[in-house]
Amino acid sequence: MEHNTSYIESTAFPIAREGYPFIFASAFSTAVLALLGLTALTLFFLALTFFICFFFRDPDRITPRDSGAIVSPADGKVIFVSEVETTPFDDQKMLKISIFMSIFNVHVNRIPFDGKIEDIIYHPGKFFSANLDKASKENEHNAIKIQTGDERSYWVVQIAGLIARRIICKIGKGDKASKGDRFGLICFGSRLDVYLPTDTKIEVAEGKIVKAGETILGYMT
Repeated sequence: MEHNTSYIESTAFPIAREGYPFIFASAFSTAVLALLGLTALTLFFLALTFFICFFFRDPDRITPRDSGAIVSPADGKVIFVSEVETTPFDDQKMLKISIFMSIFNVHVNRIPFDGKIEDIIYHPGKFFSANLDKASKENEHNAIKIQTGDERSYWVVQIAGLIARRIICKIGKGDKASKGDRFGLICFGSRLDVYLPTDTKIEVAEGKIVKAGETILGYMT
């Protein structure tokens, strides 16, 4: 996992900078294969280069500014919405929302609700498919605890998937977290879990397609 508190920006280049090494490596391989006259391999690596650019796309989003609105931290499909008796990080009863990101989704993660970073817990873990229930506890993950202005707390958890092998988190303990800000990404397929106070009014259901920084998951009451 990488950490760099200088990451947060108001506007992003259309491709996330973390994708540059992958793009340059693939583009270089394409050029070499073209010079060698290996047409089939050249076309394959050219297609791969375009796909990597597509994967690391980082579009700007318009974040709703409703004072109590909680926005999605990730693009993808909601695969779990329910109250849980405990979280993997404490014994509190909370509402859990899980969002599965396929390799075709934007993978840049965003802050769901204004607050301050209270704690960050990184766990090496395994690499089960991210849509499985056991992925929440057993997979490599990075849990971020954020304290709101009224001193309530919620968790955002970046979870690596079957293919993903690199969680990137660009915020640190004590940083200010503003709703809609980019804070990191997970490379090549993954999942985000959000744990919210039990009195949160949930606005999404399983099967809902959401967008990071735009789709409202619920409201703090």
